[in-house]
Amino acid sequence: MFPPFARLSRGPGRRTPQQAHRLTGDGTAVLLDVRETPEWEAGHAPGALHLPLSRLVAGAPLPAAAQGRTVLAICRSGHRSRQAARLLAGRGVRAADVTGGMTAWARAGLPVTGRGGSGGVVA
Repeated sequence: MFPPFARLSRGPGRRTPQQAHRLTGDGTAVLLDVRETPEWEAGHAPGALHLPLSRLVAGAPLPAAAQGRTVLAICRSGHRSRQAARLLAGRGVRAADVTGGMTAWARAGLPVTGRGGSGGVVA
């Protein structure tokens, strides 16, 4: 067994957009978009949950649908999601971040939906 600090030094895992799409599609994990509301409304991955990093840092709990599940954090480029994954791992949540964020997600041709289910853009 690793000393308690070993896990923190390694940090949470990382997943590619394709891996995240597969893991969320088969129900193994949930996708948590940590961008701010205007970014989320412009375009997000279908089925993703939304909790801005600012609220997560302030102590907001995970959405009920993410409780007890593996969480894959995603943002626009990967910086905020990395912070979110570390914060969640520190809370005992199985967490990873999606490398390259929604920018890489869209570039990989994965679906993006906007407000009301219309076609979305990554903001």
